[in-house]
Amino acid sequence: MYSFKKIIFCLFTFAIIANASSQGCVAIRHFSCSVGNNLENNLLPQVSFQVGVNYRYFKSFRHFRGTEEEPDRVANETEVVNHSHSWDFSINYGITDRMYLGVTIPTVINTRSSLYEHGREERNITYSRGLADIRVGVGYWLFDPATHTNGNLAIGLGLKLPTGNYNASDIFYNVGPEGGPQTRPVDQSIQPGDGGFGFTVDFQWYQKVAEGLFTYAGGFYLFNPRNINETRTFRETLSPILQNEAIMSVPDQFSIRGGFSYAFSNVFSSSLGARYEGVPVEDIIGESGGFRRPGNVLSVDPGISFMKNNFSINLNVPIAVRRERPQSLTDMETSEIIGEFRNGDAAFADYLINLGITYRIPSKNKNAANSASTIDIE
Repeated sequence: MYSFKKIIFCLFTFAIIANASSQGCVAIRHFSCSVGNNLENNLLPQVSFQVGVNYRYFKSFRHFRGTEEEPDRVANETEVVNHSHSWDFSINYGITDRMYLGVTIPTVINTRSSLYEHGREERNITYSRGLADIRVGVGYWLFDPATHTNGNLAIGLGLKLPTGNYNASDIFYNVGPEGGPQTRPVDQSIQPGDGGFGFTVDFQWYQKVAEGLFTYAGGFYLFNPRNINETRTFRETLSPILQNEAIMSVPDQFSIRGGFSYAFSNVFSSSLGARYEGVPVEDIIGESGGFRRPGNVLSVDPGISFMKNNFSINLNVPIAVRRERPQSLTDMETSEIIGEFRNGDAAFADYLINLGITYRIPSKNKNAANSASTIDIE
């Protein structure tokens, strides 16, 4: 017999894997779904809260064109190196036992080290920091959690607000007048925001397989209808053929994952899954002009969790097994203009460190609180 609390514990082990940007591709920006795609957050009794913080870190430095790595970039010390630190502060609320509301307030600190952005004469670092794009969302379990404790499916909708700075700037060396320094917008990959109002659709699914063992799946798609955000890239100064990459695009983003979760004690559980995430070549809604680095990552995603009373902590370390930087629309346009195939590159990480801590504030409604602790699974 499994209590509802035990079910949540088993499922918690795939927490936070919806936080894309995640694998650390320069193409894939910091982002997570509005409600976190986290069953621990969203299996909430009516009138109860959960607060949490999720920290993510990655270092991207391996360059790919298509699916082929360019190891000479690291060997010759010409690689671009991004270090990304992000903190998502979240609060989730059970409107009813089946409907939930989530708000995520993200903050970032990013650094980017490169040669080519500084006249190819010396390696320098640019920085960005601050508030990123806030998300709000709602979700709904299609089946009553009280009577469908062995499996359920939730769907959700979210809104992304352009609260993050999408024109963050820093000093670039050897590129200004007479070869001096010049203040310019930092690269798209470390901009805190993207400058667009967006909306998300997401789903979450789980099913009991055996005693203590569950399978799960979930994902989201971020629609970013805005075409470009008017932030200059200065890429056209690198080569005349990059004129169509002079302004930053506002791209869509997606993530999908699945796997298994197993509780091997009263307080510890583990998970093993896979996820696929990235930035598409073209947006589903609106135009797709300007500069973007489309890319996708397939990762193996192991995790371990601790949960006791109302406190939870979760660690996931997704490891990349396939990375791709496909041709962008501007690559295709440039190829047609110059009569030669062109495929830009992107830098990817080997792994991501993802640590989440949450605390649940039980409902003061005793009936609602009791209902969450008395549901059993055969």
